Amino acid sequence: MKQYVLVCYDISDQRRWRKVYKMMQAHGEHVQYSVFICQLTDVQEAKLKIKLSKEVHAAEDQVMFVRIGPVSKDQLQKHISTVGREYIPLNLAKLFF
Repeated sequence: MKQYVLVCYDISDQRRWRKVYKMMQAHGEHVQYSVFICQLTDVQEAKLKIKLSKEVHAAEDQVMFVRIGPVSKDQLQKHISTVGREYIPLNLAKLFF
C-alpha cells in the first residue's frame, strides 16, 4: 500500500544537492526548496533510500523521511497545515485550475 512520505534533505555540497534534487523529482512532488511529498510503497521507499545513500555523505548530509499516512483523497489535508500561502497538492490543483 502506498503512503504519503515527506522527504526533506540538507545537503552541504551544491553538486550533491543537484543530484539528490534530480533523483527526488522522479519520485515525488517538489513543494519547497529541499522538500518533496512522495507516494511510495515500502519497497519503493527502501529502494529510494539505497539510491540516496550512494549520493549523500553520511557525516555531512541528511535526508529525512516522514510518513504522513496512507494515500487517500483527504489524507494530506488532515496532516498538513500552513501559515501563509495554502498548500494544494498538484494532483488536486489540476482538478481545480
